[in-house]
Amino acid sequence: MKYHKLGTSKLEVSEISFGCMSLEVEKDPESASSLLREAYQKGINFFDTADLYNHGLNEEVVGKALKPFRDEVIISTKVGNVWNEDGSGWEWNPTKEYILRGVNESLRRLQTEYIDLYMLHGGTIDDPIDEIIEAFERLKHQGKIRAYGISSIRPNTIREYVNRSDIDCVMMQYSLLDRRPEEESLNLLAENNISVITRGTLGKGMIIDKPARDYLGYSTEEVEELQTATNKTGNPVSAAVQFVLDHPAVASAVLGIRTKNQLQQITDAMNSPVSQDKLDKLRNFLSPKKYDQHR
Repeated sequence: MKYHKLGTSKLEVSEISFGCMSLEVEKDPESASSLLREAYQKGINFFDTADLYNHGLNEEVVGKALKPFRDEVIISTKVGNVWNEDGSGWEWNPTKEYILRGVNESLRRLQTEYIDLYMLHGGTIDDPIDEIIEAFERLKHQGKIRAYGISSIRPNTIREYVNRSDIDCVMMQYSLLDRRPEEESLNLLAENNISVITRGTLGKGMIIDKPARDYLGYSTEEVEELQTATNKTGNPVSAAVQFVLDHPAVASAVLGIRTKNQLQQITDAMNSPVSQDKLDKLRNFLSPKKYDQHR
């Protein structure tokens, strides 16, 4: 497993990060805990959760499972979404007051004295951005967080944080089926020493083996053709992950892992990388799309 520095922070994160949202923490918390510990044993040191997931239970299970080796792992969690009292949905609340209150609840659930990476779970140009930055900077000064960032695909929002804050990372969707970040965001972040954490790296599984459908401007036929091409590399998982990691801005790819079999497949795949020539052919297979909003 390779490790990369996250922005200008002191955090070193594994190239594969464990997306904890997929864990079945309500159905089988013990199996979820066992899976997290096994991932750590296989070299994954970066675990991503959020206060939104499972109404906070996800953070509780993650914190308990990783507590025996807390100082050896990087825990990321996110803030900004508030569940309605009846649990029917959530509302967006990116205020300073909520961030400062939310971090204490996450710390409690994670059973830790600090959060390695604290991210805004979304972000729009209409948010109180300076207020958000002030909250994160205060938490960093207090030692409650070690680094901060945002989870957003919006170029107009990303530009504001690049210009106005000291964020260390942006989490965004990026894959062979979603190359919109290449238009401007990836290079902008790389030039400013801000790391990218990718999500959706496997394109909802359609890059690998899930049934194809129209997706982000690509037709079902185009998605099927890309899946065939990716599988012809002999290692579609590694090819999909290597593609995103090939950009200098990308530090880690978040993969949703639910079973030990999936974990084994992923770690085995990364031990058998595909050639650069095969990656280049995949890169030229479909023409990248551009954002038609949030510019």
